[in-house]
Amino acid sequence: MILVFSCSLNPGSRSVVLARALRDELAARDSNVELIDLRETPLPLCDGANSYGDATVVELNERVSAADAIVVAAPVYNFDVNAAAKNLVELTGRSWTGKVVGMLLAAGGEGSYMSAMGLANSLMLDFRCIVVPRFVYTTEDKIDGDVITEPVVRERIVQLADDVSRLSTALKRAE
Repeated sequence: MILVFSCSLNPGSRSVVLARALRDELAARDSNVELIDLRETPLPLCDGANSYGDATVVELNERVSAADAIVVAAPVYNFDVNAAAKNLVELTGRSWTGKVVGMLLAAGGEGSYMSAMGLANSLMLDFRCIVVPRFVYTTEDKIDGDVITEPVVRERIVQLADDVSRLSTALKRAE
């Protein structure tokens, strides 16, 4: 199972367009894939205590634990992934241990292309995740409504699907 988390809370999200495209690409390969949209799955703010017992958090921890790979689709705000993506990891982090993780990022400009690194470093160091080095980063001008207009972005989504599938299958076989 590959979980794709759409972490934008914006009704006009562009990162959800990336998440859906990846989900569709994986499904076309007969991958077992599920898209979880945080706009439809509200989470409490991580308080380091009681929030871990929230029913939705408990359920997501179970789903993440059962997954072979996770892909985070998030907007970039202020040179970092949004707070909702970080909150998701804070609430479910231990369940990510040893998982293959990919990223899809949508930003306003070209200057934040390294914004995945903070989250990637945390996932690698704290939870020993295997972070796919090829991630998708695009800007708002390459998505029009629900359509990815830039062929290179679509090509990178295909490559990310290849890498996530290949790495998660190899890791599962090695267990």
